[in-house]
Amino acid sequence: MAPPRSPRGRARLAHERLTEEYPEARCELDHHDAFELLVATILSAQTTDVRVNLVTPALFARYPTAADLAAAEPEELEQLILPTGFFRNKTRSLIGMAGALVERYDGAVPGAMDDLVSLPGVGRKTANVVRSVALGLPGLPVDTHVTRLSRLLGLTVEIDAVKIERDLNGLVPAAKRGEFSLRLILHGRRVCVARRPRCGDCVLNDFCPSSVVRPNRPRAPRSRSNCANAPDGTGTS
Repeated sequence: MAPPRSPRGRARLAHERLTEEYPEARCELDHHDAFELLVATILSAQTTDVRVNLVTPALFARYPTAADLAAAEPEELEQLILPTGFFRNKTRSLIGMAGALVERYDGAVPGAMDDLVSLPGVGRKTANVVRSVALGLPGLPVDTHVTRLSRLLGLTVEIDAVKIERDLNGLVPAAKRGEFSLRLILHGRRVCVARRPRCGDCVLNDFCPSSVVRPNRPRAPRSRSNCANAPDGTGTS
């Protein structure tokens, strides 16, 4: 089979191959509902999902609802989230976000993109994580891995995350956008690493325009391992 020449064709085949490679890809931020995921995703900026998962059990136990978090003492909250870094800014964002949820949405996390990005500390990437993972709505989070891999695959030429999201949304069915992002992130962490991409181990190397190897036929999926981490850092990076 000839390699796909259009961005749409490459996106479709990349999604098929990465689904085989990472069949159980999931968000790696531990959470039980949309509120917990929203908090965890805000915390994940500029740190790892593993580190966020270390602090959220105590955080959620102390502040189980938006009303509880909105009433938090900043100094106490800062101490709980200290290991995630940028704890003062994140404290302001969390308290402001929770207060807005209580005032505008009766403490519930809204689903509309415009409503989500109106909350303190919430950008499009965080909103897309919450929409796609916790709310079952279309959402394609664009982090550094998604940006890099979508450009390497020739799916976009943009560098701005909003423009990349727009381009990818035109190539990926709405119901598949969240999992497509998760699998690109996993592939960027495990195989197509920024400093030294392992093209010889890549299941996309027979049609990726940036591949430095050209096998005679498509490679079989390297593994079927389960996804172990996720956002922007929406930490998802």
